[in-house]
Amino acid sequence: MRRAGWRYIGPGIVVAATGVGAGDLVATLVAGGKYGYTLLWAAVLGCLIKISLAEAAGRWHLATGRTLLDGWRSLGAWTTVYFAGYVGVWGFVYGAAAMSSTALPLAALFPGVMGLKWWAVLCGVGGLLFVWFNRYAVFEKVMTALVGVMFLVTVYLAVRVGPRLGDLAAGLVPALPDGSLLYTLGLVGGVGGTITLAAYGYWVNAKGWRDTGWMRVMRFDNRVAYLTTGVFVVAMLVVGAELLHSSGIAVAKGDRGLIDLGGVLAERYGTATAKLFLVGFFAASVTSLIGVWQGVSLLFADFVARVRGREGASAAPEAAQAPGGPAGAGAPVPAGEGAGAAGAAGAAGAGADAVPVERSVPFRAYLLWLTFPPMSLLFLDQPFALVVVYGVIGAFFMPFLALTLLWLLNSGRTPRAWRNGWLANTMLGAAGVLFLVLCVEQVRDLPW
Repeated sequence: MRRAGWRYIGPGIVVAATGVGAGDLVATLVAGGKYGYTLLWAAVLGCLIKISLAEAAGRWHLATGRTLLDGWRSLGAWTTVYFAGYVGVWGFVYGAAAMSSTALPLAALFPGVMGLKWWAVLCGVGGLLFVWFNRYAVFEKVMTALVGVMFLVTVYLAVRVGPRLGDLAAGLVPALPDGSLLYTLGLVGGVGGTITLAAYGYWVNAKGWRDTGWMRVMRFDNRVAYLTTGVFVVAMLVVGAELLHSSGIAVAKGDRGLIDLGGVLAERYGTATAKLFLVGFFAASVTSLIGVWQGVSLLFADFVARVRGREGASAAPEAAQAPGGPAGAGAPVPAGEGAGAAGAAGAAGAGADAVPVERSVPFRAYLLWLTFPPMSLLFLDQPFALVVVYGVIGAFFMPFLALTLLWLLNSGRTPRAWRNGWLANTMLGAAGVLFLVLCVEQVRDLPW
């Protein structure tokens, strides 16, 4: 077992940065503005749940030598049908949302240069070109640098508004203000929770971590990343509590709430602070954009490989236990994956092909799908039927992820030494219940 160290940190930072976008910052900001420090505990609990989900995804990849898509297929054809529908509709709608979110701070930083929609088009094409021409190593370095910007900006703002440490500590004690139950559940489940949690195992493999000898390193990487996320969350909640709650100021829901905050900061602390915040806003948005462009394209490439039948020896559920005994340490990767998800470049599903997954046709086809078709939604209203389908399919993904990981990691598909313990089962079970409740509420709130 390799010793964990700071020099290995990378995939966790990538997945945490991708999961925490502008919408998450707004949700936390609004929570602070509406309830002060009261719901701090809920935001922290949300980070702990995401640690458990990402750890489970990474543990599956390292313990079995199989990808998460391979694990899902072993549960039945229904998972393939659901994932196909999800990745198609979700990518189409999310692409437009991600481009718009990334464009907002640029339009505010450079007013009058071009319209918001054209900024969005530029961001989408820029993300496409960056992911198209770069491999994982460069991608990780850029993501880490952007996280550094996010970290410095959010912590600076929290210090600038002057947190009340006593109230901050009191907010760690669970409490539910009147009428806040569903809002609290949304805060717990929302921060950092996207399909990119499922991509964590792929990024772990892309880093070159391929067997259980890397398990300790993966867990350290994951915890450091989500502790960093916790700092973002606490910092934004402090800003909301001190800048909005104490003054009775409300900001808009959605990404435009951050533009409203920029105006408040300019009025209170000057233009320089407001522009610095917009730089942090851009960093949060662009990490989500390029993270999804890279990570979900990896998932799609592996999905296509599975549909084509290139699962090799990993097709049988019991195959995971064959290599190297129960722990699987130092075991060879199952046939069909040596140059795939376990390859040094993270070539998920590439099978015996020598072409890295980032150069594969499915990977690049999904990149194009995320970029160009969604541009039509930037200039048109979203069709009613598309909004409903996107809402229903999207609402089911997080419970799908939590409950299938619970299933996979308690079955014979996982070597006994790496199956869930009581803590992992508790956290994944709680996550599954939480996301099911949120799923029901989200479906109920759709414009039927």
